[in-house]
Amino acid sequence: TKDMTVGEVLRAYPETVQVFLNLGMHCLGCPSSTMESVEGAALTHGRNVDELVAELNKVIEAKKSQ
Repeated sequence: TKDMTVGEVLRAYPETVQVFLNLGMHCLGCPSSTMESVEGAALTHGRNVDELVAELNKVIEAKKSQ
């Protein structure tokens, strides 16, 4: 969800790393990722939060169905 921190998403769903990288969000290991929400990160990087969450969920669902 958009309320999760980037760090929470990465720990629970490591397969989402590429989604963040593809959108130019390269500071995944920085300390702010442990506190910044997905929504905050999207706003910081000029991305649409709903589109980001949809893309993350798409990758997560694809992994679950493997």
